Formats: sequence, structure tokens, C-alpha cells
Amino acid sequence: MQRRLIECVPNISEGRDRAKIDAIAAMVETVEGVRLLDVDPGKATNRTVITFVGEPEPVCEAAFRLIKKAQELIDMRGHKGEHPRFGATDVCPLVPISGMSMAETATFARKLGERVGKELGVPVYCYEFAASEEKRRNLANNRSGEYEGLPKKLKDPMWKPDFGPAEFNDSVAKSGAIAIGARNFLVAYNVNLNTTSTRRANAIAFDIREAGRKMKQADGREQQVSGKLKAVKGIGWFIEEYGIAQLSLNLTDITVTPVHIAFDEACKSAAERGIRVTGSELVGLIPKQSLLDAADFYLARQERSLGISEREKIKIAVKSLGLDDLGPFDPQKKVIEYMLEEAGAERLIRMDLKRFSEETASESPAPGGGSVAAYVGALGAALGTMVANLSAHKRGWDERWSEFSEWAVKGETLRNELLFLVDEDTRAFDRIMAAMGLPKGSEEEKKARKAAIMEATKGVINTPLRTMQVCVESMDLMRAMAANGLPASVSDAGVGALCARAGALGGYLNVRINCTGLDDAAFKTDVLAKAEALKAKADLLEAEVMAITLAKV
Repeated sequence: MQRRLIECVPNISEGRDRAKIDAIAAMVETVEGVRLLDVDPGKATNRTVITFVGEPEPVCEAAFRLIKKAQELIDMRGHKGEHPRFGATDVCPLVPISGMSMAETATFARKLGERVGKELGVPVYCYEFAASEEKRRNLANNRSGEYEGLPKKLKDPMWKPDFGPAEFNDSVAKSGAIAIGARNFLVAYNVNLNTTSTRRANAIAFDIREAGRKMKQADGREQQVSGKLKAVKGIGWFIEEYGIAQLSLNLTDITVTPVHIAFDEACKSAAERGIRVTGSELVGLIPKQSLLDAADFYLARQERSLGISEREKIKIAVKSLGLDDLGPFDPQKKVIEYMLEEAGAERLIRMDLKRFSEETASESPAPGGGSVAAYVGALGAALGTMVANLSAHKRGWDERWSEFSEWAVKGETLRNELLFLVDEDTRAFDRIMAAMGLPKGSEEEKKARKAAIMEATKGVINTPLRTMQVCVESMDLMRAMAANGLPASVSDAGVGALCARAGALGGYLNVRINCTGLDDAAFKTDVLAKAEALKAKADLLEAEVMAITLAKV
């Protein structure tokens, strides 16, 4: 069953006093099961974005404790900063990550809002998918007038808070109000300009943001004219810390306007105004796919193969977007998936070659033949992918780059799956050992243990069977590269096919031995029939590739 996870991204109105920031962020880690991912302060904005993730109940508890601590430590009566704000904890969005619908997430947001209003006496406005009415969906509407406008706003029946006091009492004067909501993943993204002019930065922001700008018509009336990009909010500002103006963009739906499109349009609008974009800056975290999509976008423009490693794609995205313009960019600290990786989840494939061979040679039964078979297969897929990438880059074959790029992308996908199977084979073995360690005292315990062992045994059979399937699939790549790829690399395609067949046969042997003693006769018959068919296909494909290769060398 998929784990229920939500992300919480509170923005607090303090970006300069590190002791206060750390004390507020530390509240997150007082709740078991919640992981603090990022604390990103900004001096000029006097604002810090805090990111944490976990199951919904613990996350909401952590959010409440954070909001309470911010209320204690931040006095809005003296707050100044470049970013719009109206409270000590200005906004607190909940974002569904996995196993959660938006409707469920909105319910948690409203419950959190109710608790904050009731127990802390803070006026709460619910926004986006947690909003009580259409006009409150937009965060900007809820925050209009900012902190200074709260005394008037709280008196207006049309803007009575969803929860908490509707009066500007002494407590509210200190803490301000808060917007709590449920929304899609939002990327806070700043684009750096080679100007110090806030007015010119605003003009570029108005060009590209969805709301656009107000323009005078021929009859003298003002009309709102939309900007270029949907699901983008933005303003321009001057950041004294960096000595430059920036576009401060919120990409509210990166499936509509991805990061690279926002950056590209900013570059175009800036150039039209005689300004150059020098790079960009991420505030908080970003999904890995956003950077991979950016890399693909720029690689395709260059007519370069897209079938390269994830690590190389991340480098290309960082350089293309200028994410290292203002300082080093560490993907391990900025990409949400990397922050959530469990320690030890990929124990074997993170080893160097020498260490992997040492671990294989040790007295431990794992890693064994199944892991090695998957790794040999991954090397085969890597060789096929290499030939495709070299072919895509061959002088005189420019019109064929997309053909070879497609093959390289396929090879890279297969390589990654085989690398996953390297560790999965060991994990499957660990599940067998765990099942065998279950108690077997009572009859009920014996039945449960037997069922667990049976299920785990099927896992250690299915894993090498999948290795066989992927290795055989990769041999289509080797055949195509031997026949049509770079002639000078035909031997590499041949070696790749040999590795893929070795991986397939290694998986075959593991399927057979793991089926020994299995009680489920129907399952065993089906699996062994599939394994025999895959073995026969691997033998045939290897013969085809070797015939092509030997004819050319």
C-alpha cells in the first residue's frame, strides 16, 4: 500500500535572525515521523521558507507547533521586508505527495486552521483547495492590504476570518494573520537580472505572469491584459544582498508552466527590454522531474541525445537555468526526491566497482548470482546506450539524432531498471530471512509464517525473472546499434549483447534454483515456462547480434 505523505511549506516572517529561525524550525523535529527537508532564509525578503514532510497527522502537529513558536518569537509590529506578508507565519500550505487526494489534504488544512484559530487566537484564512469561497482561493486576495491593512480588513464582514478572532486585538497586533491551505506543488523561483531597477524587473514580471498588467485603452479606461504564461504569479524586486533585481515567480502548476519555460520567457522579455538574465534561484525544493524536463528541453534544442544519465541531466539543467549563478547548487539539498531517499535503499549500486566485488566475494550469501546477473545486464544496456549516444553525435548524421536519441532513452531506462534489480535481489533475499524468523509456536503463527515464506519465495523468483525480461528487451537495442549504429562501435554493441545474455542466463539459473521446494505447482509451472521462453529468445538475439558484429569486424 502506498504510504500517505504530505509536504508542508510554512513561510515565516523572519529571514535575518538565525537563532529565531532555528528555534522555529526545530519544532518540526519534535514530532516523530516528520522529516525536516529544508530551511531557506532570505535577508532582503526577511522571510524563511521551511519544508518538511511526513504522514498527515504528524505533519499537522508539527505545523501547529511551528506556528505557535513563530507566534512567540516574531513581532509583526516591527517587521519589514520585500515580500508581501500579513503574519508571523504568513502562509502554511499542505501539499499531497503520495497516497493522498487533494480533497483529503484540504480537510487536514481546515482542521489545522480551526485549531490555530481556536488555541492560538490567530485569524486564519483558508486558501486554494481549502478555501471556503471562490474569492479566497487566491492567496493574494487573502493577503491584500498585508499586515498594515489587517485592522481594517478584520472589521469587514466580507473578510471575516475562517477561524480565529475577527478583531485586531493585542495578540493579533503582534502575530498578524495566517493563510492555511491545500495546493499543488508550487515552485518558488527567482530569475536574476543584470539590472538594479525594480521598475524594469516589474515590467518583465508583468510581461510573463498570468495576471499581466493594467493598460490604458484608446478611450482612456484601464483594462487588465493577461501575460504570457498560465499558472505563474510574479513581481520584480531589488535584492540588496545580491545587488541585483530579480523576478520573484511562483509557478503554481508546473505541469502547465514548467520551470524551463518560465526561465525562457523571462529571457525573451528581458532581452526585448535591453536586459540580460544572468541565472536563477530556487527557494525551497523542486521535484526531480522538473530538472530532468529542463535538461531534455535544452538537449532537444541542441539536437543532442536525451538518453544520458540522470546525474548528467541534472548538471545540464543547473547550468542551463543558471541555478549556480548566486552560489553553489547542491541537488542533494534542493531536489525533494533526493532529500527523501532512505539510507541504505541502494546499498550495492552506490558502491564502487572494487567494493562491490569485495562484497560479492565475502562470506555473506548476498549479494549473490541474482544481483551480479542484474549488474552484468546493466553493463550491457549501458554499452548499447553508449553506441546510441555516439551515433546521435556523429558528424554527418545530424538528421538522425532523434532516431538514436530514442534508442538511447530506451537503453537508459533499461539500465536504470537493472540497477534497481541489483539491490532488489538482495532485498528479496532479506524478506525471505525475515519471514523465516517469524514466530512458529501456535498453529496460527505457523500458518502465518508459512504464508509469509511462500510470498517472500515468490518474490525471490519474480526478481530474477524480471532481470531476464529486461536483459532480453535490451538486446533489441544492441541489435539495432550493431546493424545501424556507429560502425566504429559495432564491437561495443556485440559486447553489450554478450553481457545482456549473461544477465538473462544468470537470472534463469536463479529462477530455477529458487523454484526448488516451492509448494505452489501452478505458479512454478508458469514461471518456469516464461523463463525457458526468455532463455531461448536471449540465445537467438545474441546469435543475431554476433552475426551482424562479426560480419563488420
